Amino acid sequence: MIYTLPLTGGRTLYGLALGILMLDTKFPRLPGDVGHAATWPFPVAYRIVRGALPERMAVPEADPALLEPFTDSARELEELGVPAIITSCGFLATYQRELSAAVSVPVFASALLQVPVAAAVAPGRRVAILTASPVLTDRHFIGTGWSQRAIPVVQMAPEPDSHFVETYVGNAPEADIGRIEQEVAGLARRTVREHPDVGAIVLECANFSPFSSLVRRITGVAVFDLHTLGLHAHAATDGCGPGDR
Repeated sequence: MIYTLPLTGGRTLYGLALGILMLDTKFPRLPGDVGHAATWPFPVAYRIVRGALPERMAVPEADPALLEPFTDSARELEELGVPAIITSCGFLATYQRELSAAVSVPVFASALLQVPVAAAVAPGRRVAILTASPVLTDRHFIGTGWSQRAIPVVQMAPEPDSHFVETYVGNAPEADIGRIEQEVAGLARRTVREHPDVGAIVLECANFSPFSSLVRRITGVAVFDLHTLGLHAHAATDGCGPGDR
């Protein structure tokens, strides 16, 4: 790379490719999860939104008291110089417009943004949304630019007493990953068995992402998640950060 002198500064950090807003969690995260730094092939910056506990997010109506902490954290990431921001929770779809309005860099708030893409690559078939809690409403969907009237979807989730829910919604500090893998595999099989018209899958919950390849192998359909969203966000904004132009 050839640099033109003089170089322009004004910040402390450089070369950050993506900013990530994190829930306030203590459960373990595997590579593939957005909260595991080794997931990304480029430098990322994190901000933990204190008080944004999983049980406050996996509900039909997001807690309005959390909006300001999320927008404040998004601004902090922007100040670091990231060219794009994603989140670690698909339920933040309801905050998509507010988060985008709070900063001048693009915000990709939820894996649900990819549902129209999933529908396009599987015309005439339904999109399955795998979620930790099947309480998504049109408010979440409209927040990411589409509705159930336009795109037929089906929500699928692990059993409420599953180890997956116990770990990721219950915010448990330890997990049996082998058991979770079995539960995700069972959910994938149940999805295509009960809904044979499913042509693509979107993993709304970030904690499904380490098992995306497993879901693809079992179902044989395209699978989108927060990892693919982050890669898309980076590809779309690479070179757009402050000081990169």
